[in-house]
Amino acid sequence: MKARIWGARGSLPVALTHTQIRAKLVAALEGAIGRDLDNSEKIAGYVDSLGFDVRGTFGGHSSCVEVQVWDPDNCAEHVILDMGSGVRPLGGAKLARYGPGKPQTYHVFMSHLHWDHIMGFPFFTPAYIPGNRIIIYGCHAQLETAFRRQQESISFPVSFDQLGAKIEFRQLEPGVPIEINGLRITAKLQLHAGDSYGYRLEHGGRTLIYTTDSEHKLEDSAARQGFVDFFRNADLVIFDAMYSLADSISVKADWGHSSNVVGVELCQLAGARQLCLFHHEPIYDDAQIARVLAETRRFAELTGEAPLDVVAAYDGMEIEL
Repeated sequence: MKARIWGARGSLPVALTHTQIRAKLVAALEGAIGRDLDNSEKIAGYVDSLGFDVRGTFGGHSSCVEVQVWDPDNCAEHVILDMGSGVRPLGGAKLARYGPGKPQTYHVFMSHLHWDHIMGFPFFTPAYIPGNRIIIYGCHAQLETAFRRQQESISFPVSFDQLGAKIEFRQLEPGVPIEINGLRITAKLQLHAGDSYGYRLEHGGRTLIYTTDSEHKLEDSAARQGFVDFFRNADLVIFDAMYSLADSISVKADWGHSSNVVGVELCQLAGARQLCLFHHEPIYDDAQIARVLAETRRFAELTGEAPLDVVAAYDGMEIEL
């Protein structure tokens, strides 16, 4: 099982500004002063030694994760978690690999129907290709309504009924697992405006948890235990860590998101192996996200009896379970 992050931001897509790109260039060049960088190999080595927040970017697409479950060379089925703006490059990559003449099936699991999680669908190229099949799963009764409404003429020039692929909607029941070719998926209700749902994916002895747009009240011990059980022994937890703990329990309480500290605590209690910080605050630049990651790793090191690997999601990241 492998997770590919196509969109790691929360709430809305963001792009690097001129000022931010300039700051990265200045930092890199300042670090190069006095170094003997007189050939391409040395330059590449120096760039690779820079911090990720200088040499790269955590990206700006809104939530979208692909889970590779089956052999892509022998199976024309794919799993997608949410359809934020990151699903546009995902669709482009699939088209480049398989071409328009090889029909594919996409199993899409929706955490919820807020715009940042469905906004990529009108730009998902496979939806326009006859022969493709897109099955959209979710626990919301308004699942189909949300996707159709987004493509009404006041919002988008191509209507839902003009899409070439066969598109189906399937409503799930929280706590009741379904199976697709040996993949077991279970949904769990989460605290968020209009409700959201996390997913536990199990296949081949590996477990991935996808839990975004979920708020955790520190005083609700029963709810906390429910998530500990849901995360139990997971190989990877992709977790909504949009806010600091201080913000999540004060000025941004009841905004429907969580923090890095809560993510660490839940993973430690559940015996999870890896935590991926996800749904990054859109006002955070790369340096701020890098600081959050460093602080989270330090917190996990100081508080955990067993090691917990902590990473921060970025567009293009791949995590092998």
